[in-house]
Amino acid sequence: MSRVAVVGAGTMGNGIAHVFAQYGWETTLLDVSRDQLNRALATIKINSERQVGKGALTEDARQRLLDRISSDTSLETAKGAELVVEAVSENPKVKFEVFTALDRLCSDRTVLASNTSSISIDELAKHTDRPDRVIGMHFMNPVPVMTLVEIVRGKKTAPWVLERIVEVSKSLGKMPVVVQDSPGFVSNRVLMPMINEAIYCVQDGIATAEGVDAIMKLGIRHPLGPLALADLIGLDVCLAIMKVLQDGLDKHKYKPAPLLEQMVAAGNLGRKSGQGFYVYRD
Repeated sequence: MSRVAVVGAGTMGNGIAHVFAQYGWETTLLDVSRDQLNRALATIKINSERQVGKGALTEDARQRLLDRISSDTSLETAKGAELVVEAVSENPKVKFEVFTALDRLCSDRTVLASNTSSISIDELAKHTDRPDRVIGMHFMNPVPVMTLVEIVRGKKTAPWVLERIVEVSKSLGKMPVVVQDSPGFVSNRVLMPMINEAIYCVQDGIATAEGVDAIMKLGIRHPLGPLALADLIGLDVCLAIMKVLQDGLDKHKYKPAPLLEQMVAAGNLGRKSGQGFYVYRD
């Protein structure tokens, strides 16, 4: 039986834990907040009920999924894991601290993966004594539904680690795509400038948020408009990724739209805060 620890019980962390447990891994979900852990476990329960309702899981399989998940507020619980997936906030300082602690606590054999959507894997690896065992494992939101995992190979990531994480991703029912370490990788280097331009269209009065999203859905056949997607991702996360692109690639080309900065400063972060470009009542 394989053991995984998922560090961070937010939207991505609970989804990653859900999928690992669904596919037979003994899963420990870790967060400094017990309240956050309780919310995450409740979310996993609700989402697994939906899977049963859609015929994607049997009730017995759902119960086994839930039984495989434990939770803890102590990072030391990650000690016995074969794989640790970090899914804390998209803040370099926080992630560096977590990787330093995990490197100290975990066995030399443990692979440390990050679900970061933009931060350099090479920079994360520098905060450990095992750069050969550090890799990016960028899941898409919502994790139980989306099939892509962007596998980010650092300059020092060992070939066997890359092969192992690709195999693990496939075993979770995902489609892994390997990319090299670069700001924003591929997914967000392409996606975030599009979202940023959509925000500029609203800021400049060219169209409403509803209008921009309707054009992209009806004209370009996107299943979700860029501004609704930004609300789903979290406007604070979008801003953080734009700043990574700006710092790592081009300060002018990747300049965040002032409206994005204003909305984040006002606490209008999208679905998670109840208001972004749209209002969310549930």
